[in-house]
Amino acid sequence: MSVAGADDLTAITFETGDDHVATISLNRPEALNSFDDAMARDLTWAWTTIRETDDIHAVVLQANGDRAFSTGADIKGGASWFLRENVWNTFDPGVTLSPKLHHRVWKPVIAAVHGMAAGGAQYLLNESDIIIAGESAVFFDPHANGGIVSALEPIGMLARGVPVGDVLRWALMGTEERITADTALRLGLVTEVVPDADLRSHAHSIAARIAARNPVAIQGTVRAIWESLDMTRTTALQNGMAYTHIGNQPVEVRRAMPRHNAPPTYR
Repeated sequence: MSVAGADDLTAITFETGDDHVATISLNRPEALNSFDDAMARDLTWAWTTIRETDDIHAVVLQANGDRAFSTGADIKGGASWFLRENVWNTFDPGVTLSPKLHHRVWKPVIAAVHGMAAGGAQYLLNESDIIIAGESAVFFDPHANGGIVSALEPIGMLARGVPVGDVLRWALMGTEERITADTALRLGLVTEVVPDADLRSHAHSIAARIAARNPVAIQGTVRAIWESLDMTRTTALQNGMAYTHIGNQPVEVRRAMPRHNAPPTYR
């Protein structure tokens, strides 16, 4: 499956296959896949395209190069899209980078993280549905080194359930505090650690298994769970019940549908 506009991208690559999985690869390895204006534009296009293309059911988010998944905003190399001279015109970079809150992408995003994931990389990771780490993955926040407030990224980590003490330690100690892949697994920041050589294929396998299922049901599930984070438990349950009525087909239709039963995975 080809998607119009994919050949015009400069800071990411975008690929789709017959398995209904789209693959976004951050593609500025010479700059450790840091965000510049071009990447912000490319990611905005990618999330919008994924949301609006019904043949895309799931997404793998990965990065090219050996050293880093991403090191956040490229302040020296052209991250001007959100940094303005007038502070009141400065805005949250998540408006362009993040799939859920701003772009309303309810198709599952499986992130495959290797090497450095620093600072603003959390904009992408905090709104991924499943995060798989390669053994080389290391998470840290350089904001404190530069005397910069770190607020948006750690708040997103809290929403994922990372303990507040560990989030504060990550945000306050700068580059002196490095969370390894094994520690990230213990904290719940990632769901699994695999050898780097297996990282991409394993993430794609998970995405393909999800993509083989009823996309309406999958997207309703993702949306209900993410929206519940901003609700009281009672409101979240009511919202979730409404989605079961909206997204589930009648019982007789569901019984007649083929089931997708692949061999189970264990971790």
